[in-house]
Amino acid sequence: MTEVQIYTDGSARGNPDGPGGYGVVMHYRDRNGALHEKTLSGGYVRTTNNRMELMAAIVGLETLNRPCAVALYSDSRYLTDAFNKHWIEGWVAKNWNRGKSGPVKNIDLWKRLLKAKEPHQVTFIWVKGHAGHPENERCDQLATSAADGTELMIDEGLA
Repeated sequence: MTEVQIYTDGSARGNPDGPGGYGVVMHYRDRNGALHEKTLSGGYVRTTNNRMELMAAIVGLETLNRPCAVALYSDSRYLTDAFNKHWIEGWVAKNWNRGKSGPVKNIDLWKRLLKAKEPHQVTFIWVKGHAGHPENERCDQLATSAADGTELMIDEGLA
């Protein structure tokens, strides 16, 4: 099984009404053992940082064309905790209701992410903090370049 490292980030650039963006960088080895890097980014208008974090993970996983062992690095506790603390299983069991606080936010993207990760063995890794941590620096660089890029500008309603 091919091993892939996916570094993701989303950035609302301090303004939930945009512009913001997400970034994804994938590191993997081909069948001959050569290391490759693939970069994906997109800009969003009028959406939140959490939605962009989810989009970054979805785009990374949907890009893979065969089952892989994936280490997905993100500085989003929202994203990683949902999987590592079993929130997802609880949400599904409760019919996508969080309980007292109402329905799960971003339910459309959570369902899409669950489908995107189905064929893969995915480990979600939270990259804590910004103080010189190399994986976190990588995630931050992605978000900034994506937010400044114009490769893909769409409205959240079309995502």
